[in-house]
Amino acid sequence: MALKVEGLRVYYQTLRGDVRALDGASFSVGDGEIMGLAGESGCGKSTLGRSLILLKPPMKYVGGEVLLDGDPLPIWDRERMAPYRYKKVSIIPQQAMNALNPTRKIGRLIRELLEARGVSSRDLLPELKRRLDLVELSHEVLKMYPIELSGGMKQRVVMVISTLLDPSLLIADEVTSALDVSTQKRVAEMLVGFRDHKFVRSMIVITHDISILYQIADSILVMYAGKLAEKGPTEAIVRRPRHPYTQLLISSLPEIGVRHTERRLSGIPGSPPPLLEPPQGCRFRERCPVAFDRCREEPPFEELAPGHLVACWRAHG
Repeated sequence: MALKVEGLRVYYQTLRGDVRALDGASFSVGDGEIMGLAGESGCGKSTLGRSLILLKPPMKYVGGEVLLDGDPLPIWDRERMAPYRYKKVSIIPQQAMNALNPTRKIGRLIRELLEARGVSSRDLLPELKRRLDLVELSHEVLKMYPIELSGGMKQRVVMVISTLLDPSLLIADEVTSALDVSTQKRVAEMLVGFRDHKFVRSMIVITHDISILYQIADSILVMYAGKLAEKGPTEAIVRRPRHPYTQLLISSLPEIGVRHTERRLSGIPGSPPPLLEPPQGCRFRERCPVAFDRCREEPPFEELAPGHLVACWRAHG
C-alpha cells in the first residue's frame, strides 16, 4: 500500500469561521495505482491534494493521519515535511504553466530547484534528457525561457520537474484543464507513461473531467461537499455507480462511445451546501432524488464489493 489516509480533516480559516473543505477523508492508494479524484468545483478535491504536500494559510490541519509507504507524513508541520516534499510526494499544481519563473531559462531553473534540495543537477542530466524524450520535448528547451514555450510545452516541463526525484506519490491537479482536446489526451497518456516507467510509484489525478479519468485511472474517488461519496474501480464507477451523486454526475457527461445526438444530458439540480455550517447527515440529502428519513444521519463510507466503497444508506440497503 503506497498511501493510506485516515480521518483527514483540513479546514480553511475565515473571519466568519472555519470552512470544512475536507471533513474526515479515509482512503488508500495502492502501489502502482492511478487514482482519479473527481467532483464539482469546491468539493474539496484540490484541498485534499494540496494537504498531502504543503499546508499553507488559510488552510488548517484539524486531524487525521497520512501514511506513505508505511511512514507517517507530518503534513501539519511545514518544516518537518520539507524532506518528504518532491522526494517522497510531489505535485503538478493547478495552472502549472504559470509556475515557471519567467526570468530563468528552463535548464537554470531546474538546476536551482535540484540544488536547493541537495541534489546534483550534473548527476541527473542524463535522466532529465531521457524524461524530456518521453514527453516529446527537444533538449533545446533547456536553453529557452518559459515565454518561448507553448502552454502544452510548459505543462510537460513541469511534469518532468515534478518527477525528477522519483517520488512515491505524484499529485496531478487539473493538469489538462487549460489545454486543447488533442493535447489533453497526449498529456494524460504521458502521465500513464511516467507510472509505467516507474518515475512515480502511485498517482492521484485531480480533475472535473471523468472522461480523462476513464482513459487513464485504475480507480476513481468521487467527492461531494468535503466528504467522500464513492470510490471504486474505474469501470464500476463509470458504468455502475451506486451513490446518487455519482449517478447524476455521470449522467451529466457525454457517454463514452455515444454520439451527442443519441443521448440527452441531464444536470444536477440545486447547489452544494455551505461548508461554514454544513448540514447534519448526508450532505447530498437536499439535492438527492431518493433521499429518505435516515439520510438525516451521516452514512458510513463502507465497502459494497471488493474495492468499491460508498457513503449512502440506499446503496447499503
